[in-house]
Amino acid sequence: MTASEPTGTTTGTVQPAPGTAAAPGRATRGHERIAAAFARARAEDRAALIIYLTAAYPDPPTSRACFEAAVEAGADVLEVGIPFSDPMMDGPVIQAANQHVLEAGISVGRQLELVASLGHLAVPKLAMTYVTIADTRSYEGFAAELAAADVSGVILPDLPVAEAEPWLAAAARHELATVFLASSVSTDERLATIAGASSGWVYAAGLLGVTGVNALQGEVTQQLVARVRAHTDLPVAVGIGVRDRASAAEVARFADGVIVGSAVVRAAGEGDPAGAPARVGALVRELRAGVADRG
Repeated sequence: MTASEPTGTTTGTVQPAPGTAAAPGRATRGHERIAAAFARARAEDRAALIIYLTAAYPDPPTSRACFEAAVEAGADVLEVGIPFSDPMMDGPVIQAANQHVLEAGISVGRQLELVASLGHLAVPKLAMTYVTIADTRSYEGFAAELAAADVSGVILPDLPVAEAEPWLAAAARHELATVFLASSVSTDERLATIAGASSGWVYAAGLLGVTGVNALQGEVTQQLVARVRAHTDLPVAVGIGVRDRASAAEVARFADGVIVGSAVVRAAGEGDPAGAPARVGALVRELRAGVADRG
């Protein structure tokens, strides 16, 4: 698809596909914040830019400055990685960042204090982590902690949709959206279930495997986005395999959002920490130009 506007999008509050019940997360403040961010991007005829950074990497003050630099450079949404020792979705760059934070002894509580300190940034923030962390802290407790840190939503890539109801209930009570992942090997029935349970957006995996390793599979990903849109009016954002302006521009031609993680974490971690915010800002500016290039 090379049209200047993505199909299957709406303005304002998004609604579930006909014949499906609304996920509880779609009645939340977090969902509305995310919907507003996508609406602003649509109004500017571009895809939304979603930037992932690992919390407290390479150290808490530098991490905070990198999040600020990303927003100043044009990020519409922030994904905040909460480090976990066995991240099934994350490739070597993010795994190394996770391990660095864990070995430094920076707790989840301290990471969320960092997130709370970003309240002056006028973009929605989502926590990206794994269900073990949510479970060990209790779903109710973890959702309350995230809400207190001004988090708008959560991505738990290893939470099966079929087992998600307890989490979804806790998240909705604390005004959090929950984003689920869809892949090219998912059946249409499963895509319908994923779309029905999601709020905020649906995360379309741009390739099979972990982040930051292989290049985007453009044609396969475009087909996946179209298949997801058959089941929902939520925005569909693509991540895994997007790393530079060119790949961001490719995805922006058919998706509502572009997610970039490993490349940004690499920029934060390579070189002198004092230069990390400038490196992150420079990359995000390039990515922002890419998501606006729908020619």
